[in-house]
Amino acid sequence: MRDAIAELVHDGDTVAIEGFTHLICFAAGHEIIRQRKRNLTLARLTPDVIYDQMIAGGVARKLVFSWLGNPGVGGLNAIRRRIEASPPELEIEEYSHFGMVGRYTAGAANLPFFPLRSYFETDLPKANPLIRPIESPYGDGVVYAVPPLKPDVTIVHAQRASASGDTQVWGLLGCQKEAAFAADRVIVVVEEVVSDEVIRADPNRTIIPGLIVDAVVAEPWGAHPSYVQGAYDRDNRFYLDWDPISRDEAATQAWLDAWVYGVAGRAEYVEKLGEERIASLRPSAPALSGEVDYGEYR
Repeated sequence: MRDAIAELVHDGDTVAIEGFTHLICFAAGHEIIRQRKRNLTLARLTPDVIYDQMIAGGVARKLVFSWLGNPGVGGLNAIRRRIEASPPELEIEEYSHFGMVGRYTAGAANLPFFPLRSYFETDLPKANPLIRPIESPYGDGVVYAVPPLKPDVTIVHAQRASASGDTQVWGLLGCQKEAAFAADRVIVVVEEVVSDEVIRADPNRTIIPGLIVDAVVAEPWGAHPSYVQGAYDRDNRFYLDWDPISRDEAATQAWLDAWVYGVAGRAEYVEKLGEERIASLRPSAPALSGEVDYGEYR
């Protein structure tokens, strides 16, 4: 992880760490903080605790997002302090969820914009002049358009990948594929690196092909406190604990000192969590999916 972030994430880059509800790569975010990257534009469909921590760590000048909060708990207090500072310490650019998906899709397809039959009953176009009304070229009225989003770096967490970067995901999918194809550079972080034979045995789970991947990082528990379907559960206690910590700037910085700057990497972080906490998040039993017969042809 240290090498991938050092080589592929540069000061001033636009960085997207995608993954919806699960597969959120906290380990990569922490390494970006640890390496003291600066002036980043952070993009994400649902910036949650990891972006609160990164912005508290001083890595970002701008946030491009849709919906912002500590899911199930409340707000993101470190981000809010910087938005509400006088003058503001963080620039923001807000869209709907579909607007962000459309932006990644346009970026991936090299399109000049993405049309949405949306935004008609919101004030978002007033708050964000990049959301623009356009006349349909087919004569069926006005739609809104959003510009393409092309991150310099997209970081995706997944259950497994081959050493060459063919990346497989199961469970809830977000827009990892679109964000990866839209990016100039792609870092894939996985619970396990597997052989090509494993990938080929179940090819439909491959959402990102190795041909667009620049680095593969094996980082077990790299998504904690979010979850990885089949590997470990969401650590709800962490999200609850973060709320009072993040309400106080000194407490936030003390947490970063202990859990980010104070550890060399994810292995030390997991050791610090302790085996009892780790064990409480592991699945209690397997829940295997059904088999599919792809057939053998000669």
